[in-house]
Amino acid sequence: MIRFFDVLLSAITLLLLLPLFLPIVILLRFTGEGEIFFLQERIGKDGKKFELFKFATMLKNSPDIGTGTVTMKNDPRVLPLGRFLRKTKINELPQLLNIFFGDMSVIGPRPLTSQAFETYSDNTKCLIKKVRPGLSGIGSIVFRAEEEILHGASGSIDFYENVIAPYKGELEEWFVLNKSLYIYFVAIFVTAWAVLIPSTKLTWRVFKDLPEPPNDLKQALNFTD
Repeated sequence: MIRFFDVLLSAITLLLLLPLFLPIVILLRFTGEGEIFFLQERIGKDGKKFELFKFATMLKNSPDIGTGTVTMKNDPRVLPLGRFLRKTKINELPQLLNIFFGDMSVIGPRPLTSQAFETYSDNTKCLIKKVRPGLSGIGSIVFRAEEEILHGASGSIDFYENVIAPYKGELEEWFVLNKSLYIYFVAIFVTAWAVLIPSTKLTWRVFKDLPEPPNDLKQALNFTD
């Protein structure tokens, strides 16, 4: 049933967003490095790898320089137009193609690079591979401002691997173990709400039994007891 809604929603949304996509494609073609799409290998269901679509927002060789596949706040590898696309999450919308083709779902664990996937525990990795990754999801909603969190004292690969990644893993495990059509539609609503009101605490009010974040992340994630 979820796959049916994935195909239906992705097809309708792609058609509705065509008027938005066309000017973005033109702007990307004639600014920055002239690249329109960024394709990157991600880990999917059953551990199968697939090419994830995004609008290009960073230098072409960005995965090989700086902090690799982890993007920090004010990352110098991000192109000028890319900053707007990333802030508004518009850069993520081409993943609707991945959903339509069956690589992803509207809601699921974040599709990860091999580097990021390996920061999870073996148990987390096994659970995540049971479902399709999502355009949005519990982990994506909670960490919607991840680049802001990775700033200052928190702006390090060590902080990501030892604080952020383990908690992300707990959130993704929670989703897999609680996956349902109800969670699917509620997560879509909360995603839209969080895009409009980034400082919202609605996530914690709707999903009341989510794992509690570590103390180092509570304030940044707007955690409410």
